[in-house]
Amino acid sequence: MAHPSQLGFQDAASPLMEELLHFHDHALMVVLLISVLVLYIIITMVTTTLTDKLILDSQLIEIIWTILPAVVLAAIALPSLRILYLMDEINDPHLTVKAIGHQWYWSYEYTDYKELSFDSYMVPTHDLLPGQLRLLEVDHRMIVPSNSPVRVLVTAEDVLHSWALPSLGIKMDAVPGRLNQTTLYANRTGVFYGQCSEICGANHSFMPIVVESIPLSHFKNWTTLMIENE
Repeated sequence: MAHPSQLGFQDAASPLMEELLHFHDHALMVVLLISVLVLYIIITMVTTTLTDKLILDSQLIEIIWTILPAVVLAAIALPSLRILYLMDEINDPHLTVKAIGHQWYWSYEYTDYKELSFDSYMVPTHDLLPGQLRLLEVDHRMIVPSNSPVRVLVTAEDVLHSWALPSLGIKMDAVPGRLNQTTLYANRTGVFYGQCSEICGANHSFMPIVVESIPLSHFKNWTTLMIENE
């Protein structure tokens, strides 16, 4: 998760987030090269006292500064389109979880099981245990198996919400009356924190998202225990 004075992204916990980080670095290098080139041209134009009629009117230069931006845009657009298609691709998910946004908490339904659903509320500050994070901890975490593709269906019951997990590269709007879907794939075990990322009312800041990734064998035991306690 993020820490104070952090400048970069959170550590990637999914292949999709790794792709997003690589694309961010790629685009940033393109921006850096453009900035250096423009700064060099500005300094040269300001400091030089020489003029050349070929520079004042040159078709070659006009061709270059027309084609070069198109090449740069293609170098950014093609990787971006690839990632967009990867984000929409859901191949044979092992599990489907429906996340429902409310004012101001989340509900989770494991649709592959008959009676496995629960509400997830933020833990108040005065109830936090040592080591738990203020405004980020919940009473019931969403549990998923690690190294398994999970389909997440996102919707809302009242107003617009947004189900976002930065370390997994997920941000999906929750719209009342509509089902949006995204892929969740955690390539390691751990606890991942997120928050509602759409202003949804007075307590918008108090509906965190916590996803815990555990080994598949532990996930089977957890589902059995949850169904028995229903």
